[in-house]
Amino acid sequence: MENSSFSPQARPVWDRFVRVFHWTLVSCVALNYFVLGDGKALHQWIGYLAAGLVMARIVWGVIGSRYARFSSFFPTPARLGRHIRQLKAGKPEMHWGHNPLGALMILALISLVLGLGVTGWMQTLDAYWGDEVLMEVHEVLGNVLIGLATLHALAAIVMGRLERTRLIRAMFTGVKERF
Repeated sequence: MENSSFSPQARPVWDRFVRVFHWTLVSCVALNYFVLGDGKALHQWIGYLAAGLVMARIVWGVIGSRYARFSSFFPTPARLGRHIRQLKAGKPEMHWGHNPLGALMILALISLVLGLGVTGWMQTLDAYWGDEVLMEVHEVLGNVLIGLATLHALAAIVMGRLERTRLIRAMFTGVKERF
């Protein structure tokens, strides 16, 4: 994905798969949470699509392009500690791909979407039909997902400013630019 036509201040980072995945998942979550409500057939199918997207992203996180691979940004304790120390010192280091806190957020968000997919699917089974506890878990997971997705969007704005990058634009163009 590296390309010599880009300056040292700009780099192709998020490939087409990652960008389409991201915005399609955002659409699925927004539709299911804010528009469709619970228990409708379309809600279920969009939930299955979201879970399928996440499973495809996990595969792409192993075999995909450089910045899409989990190995390039997995949030190890050392990476997290360095990142947090740099933030506290007011000197955030530049990450062309995901920073360690962003990586934690990604792992949390994909886990929540998978948890929603599983708990939603379980509600269609005879063994769990009408199970109040399962319905409550599903609802709580949905609320936590919306909360973390909101935090994720706000953090992207803040980190773009701190790192002096066009972070939001990169999720549309694939190219991360410094300014």
